[in-house]
Amino acid sequence: MIRVMIVDDEALTLELHRSYVERLPGFEVVAECTSARAAHRALVEQPPPGGIDLVLLDVTMPDGTGVDVLRQARAAGVDVDVVAVTSVRDAEVVRQMVALGAVQYLVKPFTFAAFRERVEPFRDYRERVASATGAATQSEIDGVLGASRPRVAASLPKGLAETSLRRVIDAVREHGPLSAAEAGELLGMSRVSARRYLEHLAGEGRIERAARYGSPGRPESEYRWVR
Repeated sequence: MIRVMIVDDEALTLELHRSYVERLPGFEVVAECTSARAAHRALVEQPPPGGIDLVLLDVTMPDGTGVDVLRQARAAGVDVDVVAVTSVRDAEVVRQMVALGAVQYLVKPFTFAAFRERVEPFRDYRERVASATGAATQSEIDGVLGASRPRVAASLPKGLAETSLRRVIDAVREHGPLSAAEAGELLGMSRVSARRYLEHLAGEGRIERAARYGSPGRPESEYRWVR
């Protein structure tokens, strides 16, 4: 589980971003701060039990800036990943945040789809880093770096919808391995429809297809999450 801290001085925005995080499988909110000082305290002085993996960091706050918070955290040796979440579009601020290690920069306001596109790949990145051992090959390094970047959405085949595709992905991640019939029952769609989405994902290499034995007749295909 990726432990997230949200920093924003606006209560409604804090609530909205919390709801966004809660909708992403594999993420949980462990801390919320409404000021730069509180963020510094949570990162440097009194981090929550279990620590923080990712910070959604506002840039402008009454008592300081996100740039200051991140700079002080780095000076204190805090190794945490950061997504800047702000209405600030100034190029110099963007440059400073990136130089200090921000992995993404999200301009407010944004939709859940935009949030998900930029934050969700962080989960794959963490999984790849955690599973890496020994000397990495160039392809393994490229895979780790690529997992931290948003995927460019390719056009889907006719008859497939992005929202349904996301539901199938989440189902396989959380409940797999699944057959097409099991996925369809879980998601309230027909076996044929579920199979179309599963085969599309298998063709992209995002899930793995394998034969399931143990019942009379032809073996049934099952699908498990790969990336």
